[in-house]
Amino acid sequence: MKTGYLAAFLLLLISYFLIFITLQQFLEQTKWVEHTGLVINNLETLSSYTNEAESASRGYLLWDDTDHRQTFYGTTEKIDRLLKNIDSLTADNSSQQKRTDTLKLIVQEKLGRIYTSILLFEQAGHVVTDAMKARGPAGKMLMISVKDLINRMEDAERALLESRKEKLRGGSVSIKIITITSLVIALLLSAYSFITYSKESNAKLKADDQANVYRNQLENKINELQIANAELLEFRSLEKFTATGRIARTIAHEIRNPLTNIVLATDQIKSTPGGDEETMMLLDMINRNATRINHMISELLNSTKFAQLQYSKINISVLLDETLELARDRIDLKQIRLEKHYSKTSCQVFADEEKLKIAFLNVIVNAIEAMDAEKGVLEIQATEMNDRCIIDIKDNGVGMNEEALQKLFDPYFTNKTGGNGLGLTNTQNIILNHKGNIQVKSRQGEGSVFTITLNVV
Repeated sequence: MKTGYLAAFLLLLISYFLIFITLQQFLEQTKWVEHTGLVINNLETLSSYTNEAESASRGYLLWDDTDHRQTFYGTTEKIDRLLKNIDSLTADNSSQQKRTDTLKLIVQEKLGRIYTSILLFEQAGHVVTDAMKARGPAGKMLMISVKDLINRMEDAERALLESRKEKLRGGSVSIKIITITSLVIALLLSAYSFITYSKESNAKLKADDQANVYRNQLENKINELQIANAELLEFRSLEKFTATGRIARTIAHEIRNPLTNIVLATDQIKSTPGGDEETMMLLDMINRNATRINHMISELLNSTKFAQLQYSKINISVLLDETLELARDRIDLKQIRLEKHYSKTSCQVFADEEKLKIAFLNVIVNAIEAMDAEKGVLEIQATEMNDRCIIDIKDNGVGMNEEALQKLFDPYFTNKTGGNGLGLTNTQNIILNHKGNIQVKSRQGEGSVFTITLNVV
């Protein structure tokens, strides 16, 4: 009997040790996946800024517009910072480090040629000379080399990303298998204890106590597994957000280049003497709409990129109350009943106060707009659990179907008349920037619950 208990205890001890080791490997792989995603993001941004620098210099040489020259100089500073970031991020990869060194040389040579062209242009009295035109083919080949090298580096990083994701999935499966094995061992041990010690009351009490110990240990390990699964969900949200940002940057690049050409063309036509009033009105209309499109692209990029945060220690209960005051007019107008449930020990987090207010306000305003006047109930709950601050924002509005839930955080998705579809995208961006998580549960006709999770101090 003692031998059986000893064997079961050793098996449980081994399984707990394996869970601990696997969790450590899982977390390490998660960090490497994030690292690889950051390298890819920097490479894509570098490609975009290189195109922007070339477009700005071309605009200055064609139209002698100093705004384009300032844009070029500002972009070159961003390119220098990106090259330093990429150099630092690829320090652990010798092959990528060699490509980075080559990339820096080519980019610097490309920018140097552009600087020289601008200098020649200004020395020639702001006139494009034949000598400058002769430099064009070489500059074009350099640009092709830059894009080709960036693409090869991105392909290498994506291959590395897939490998690390595969290891991550393997770690998740291992955790589940080990936990289920521990559960089976614990259940078998509980059954064995019950059968053996039922013959003697004193022995039975000891067996029950031992079984309770094992049960508590098992529950603790199950909680650890739930935490690991929550981290996996956070990673998937981050991965989707990164992919959305990548798509947004690609769209912005593909639209802004022809948009710049359209604006430059309309400006050229307007500067040509002899245009009638109707033609000028139509050209002004084209410029206004081009500016509007450019503004929409900027909003999309801002809602899908990682932002700089100003961290400070914040009491979540106080922050929620201040946010609710910002929505007080809407609450009073629709006569919404407000119910607040804060834990006695208020959550303390390190966060950017203003950005977190924006995130909460977007969710609260959506909840208010989803509810009928005089019938709405808005519930705000904040609790602390396992070193995490959990904020629930619940409404009894119209709710959402499964299709809407899947697209809820996608840019420009909205069910509201007059909405731009970027509010919840920006909210998710802010929460992910704080290493947090946002989840939604909803059923049509029953309302919705937004659950935001943040790390406590």
